[in-house]
Parts: sequence; structure tokens; C-alpha cells
Amino acid sequence: MGPTSVVGMIDAEDVRRIALSFPETVEKEAWSIPTFRVAGKMYVTIPDDQTSFAVRCPRLEREELIAAEPEKFWVPPHEASSAWVRVRLAALEGLDELRDILVDSWRQAAPDRLAEDHPDLRPGGAAG
Repeated sequence: MGPTSVVGMIDAEDVRRIALSFPETVEKEAWSIPTFRVAGKMYVTIPDDQTSFAVRCPRLEREELIAAEPEKFWVPPHEASSAWVRVRLAALEGLDELRDILVDSWRQAAPDRLAEDHPDLRPGGAAG
């Protein structure tokens, strides 16, 4: 058992709260799981067991992420051909990292005008 208390654990509610804080994001159930969309395009899903979430990720970047941090990022076999990656909640370093990952996915799905209207919404752009 590490020093991390349960209180500090990031969970699916944190994913939901942060995703819904982004402009024009709506939550919609699909395949009996929560999905989050901007302008109709999905950019986050929270799979059944809620220990991880999935975000958009260009395949080239995804391979680098998984190679660098396999305990954090992975892809289930049935999603191998997609441009999505899974992220283990327990492996995240904190809410800032969670936000960065979600922002990055939001920017990939958001229409250009929306992304341009929110230049502050970028990875590493967290207040503070």
C-alpha cells in the first residue's frame, strides 16, 4: 500500500466534471456507457468498469504514449484500428494531467471556431 489515500484517487466523476466544464460539451449515453461530445463529436468515453477512460489520440502519438507509459496508456484489441487510447485513472499524476488529456481530446473533436474562441483551453493551460 502506497502513501496515496483513497481521497486522492481520481475517479470517473472527476472525468465527468472536467469534461462537462468544457464549452459545448454534452454527456450522452451510448453502448450503455457515458460518452461526452462537443458539437456532436465524441471525445471521451468512460467504459464499464470506470477504472479508465478513452480519449481521441492520433495513432502515431498513441504508439509513443503507450511505449513511454504502458502502465498508464493502452488500447484494447478491438480498438486497435481506431484513433483512440485508454487511460488508467489510477496511473494519473493528478487532476492537472487528467485535464490536459481531456483538453487535448476536446481540441481534436471541437470545430475550429470553438477551439479558436477558447485559446486558453490547451494542455498545460490550467489556472495557477
